[in-house]
Amino acid sequence: MTLATQRVLQVLLDKPAEEKYGLEICEGANLASGTIHPILARLEKVGWLESRWENVDPHRVGRPRRRYYRLSPDGAQQARATLAAVEARSYRSIGVAFPGGVA
Repeated sequence: MTLATQRVLQVLLDKPAEEKYGLEICEGANLASGTIHPILARLEKVGWLESRWENVDPHRVGRPRRRYYRLSPDGAQQARATLAAVEARSYRSIGVAFPGGVA
């Protein structure tokens, strides 16, 4: 799993039931739009994310419609488990005991 994907998941896991639109995710992950949108598409394809287009008239609100994303219930569980496994591997790779005594 790439560092960029990990950052996107961390932003989404901050408040997993809350929807976030692309720019919010970009800012939270400190990544460019061109980086996060392919990640979001992959995560949605495997069922980790749900998305929806906002129902507004772009001319009335003076901006393009936003696509909102949030983790699916299964996606939130998978994301937590995957990030925990990545963290455990990184601790082991540098020879540091994992917090809680797990090596």
